[in-house]
Amino acid sequence: MINERRLLSVAGTSAQRAVQTGIGLFFVAVGMSVVLLPLIADGYLLRVIGEENECTISGDIPPGSLPPELQECLAQGSWSDLGGLGPARFIGLLGLPFALLGLYLTLRALRAGAWLQGNTLGVRGAFRTRTVDLSRAEVTVGAMTPPGPATRSLPTLVARDPGTGRRITLPLHSPNLAPLPPAELRALADAMTTGRTDGDADVQTIARQLRTMSENPLRL
Repeated sequence: MINERRLLSVAGTSAQRAVQTGIGLFFVAVGMSVVLLPLIADGYLLRVIGEENECTISGDIPPGSLPPELQECLAQGSWSDLGGLGPARFIGLLGLPFALLGLYLTLRALRAGAWLQGNTLGVRGAFRTRTVDLSRAEVTVGAMTPPGPATRSLPTLVARDPGTGRRITLPLHSPNLAPLPPAELRALADAMTTGRTDGDADVQTIARQLRTMSENPLRL
């Protein structure tokens, strides 16, 4: 088997990635705007909600000589005493989920992909990359339901390294929900069976099913 990296068609095209990146950056921009706006306009927002410190005193008046009400007010302090952190600034926390979602969508659009190099399958997500040797892995078939009105489940290939317990899941379809190209399905089947010494009958069955899928990509 030629030990060269073969990219698998589980990631979108350049145009699809560009659209996904744009959506992710939009969410990041909206989220960060919500986060930063209260920080910039904190003084104004504090005046609007009436949270200005009303117990500020001038001069060196001993706290013990102040009325009890003013002593209590000074003891409790105000939001602006906490390093300038006014309560209105907590409104900005509402933007964090949008910013984090946008960051995830952007990274997934830029990084997500899968490849086959020899018998090794690699799958890269938004934050991490995992690899498993298919010729030694425990291979099973799973299913996933794509988002949207479609109810048909699509098959996935689940490979688990018996030594490390590392597990990766590979969708057997492209982003447009079409099956992987026949050549890629055959390459996966070969990677699972070539050099395998345990004679796992289940893996052999899955490999045959992949080859059958490659022979009838249109499911006619």
